[in-house]
Amino acid sequence: MRVSDLLFRSWYYFRSGYGTYLSFLVGYGSTLVTFYYLAIRNIPALGEYFSRFLTFVAVATVAIFPLSVAIGWFHVKRSPAWRSEVDIQAEANPYNYKLPPGYYKEVLFPVLRELLVGTMQVLDKERPIDSARQKRLEELLQKLDVLLQGGYVGHPRRGMW
Repeated sequence: MRVSDLLFRSWYYFRSGYGTYLSFLVGYGSTLVTFYYLAIRNIPALGEYFSRFLTFVAVATVAIFPLSVAIGWFHVKRSPAWRSEVDIQAEANPYNYKLPPGYYKEVLFPVLRELLVGTMQVLDKERPIDSARQKRLEELLQKLDVLLQGGYVGHPRRGMW
């Protein structure tokens, strides 16, 4: 593996770990501390219910968990924002325009190519294929060859804009 690949992979793992786990824990903890020491302790009525910080943490966590699940569910299932995020990921993912390594490139698509060639031969023996269908099948065969050689089909997005 090249050094630049290792650096970019490390950068990705760092962002995933920090953004998903470390910053979440630090943010959650600092929010609880801020609320408790700046709000709860300064409001005598709430201070009676939450005389200890750990009591507040337990109650807040029990209350926030289902609320967060509901908001997350809404974001994924009902919000147009999630569909936009997925669209952007699909447009930016180069493997939507080329074959990923592994069984797709080594087994599945070579089999598909052979099936297409065999189908074309059978169709041609049965009766001559009309020129429009022949052209479509040859274009598909060319695209399969491009993919099997590691190239792109379609129009992958390049750059930020």
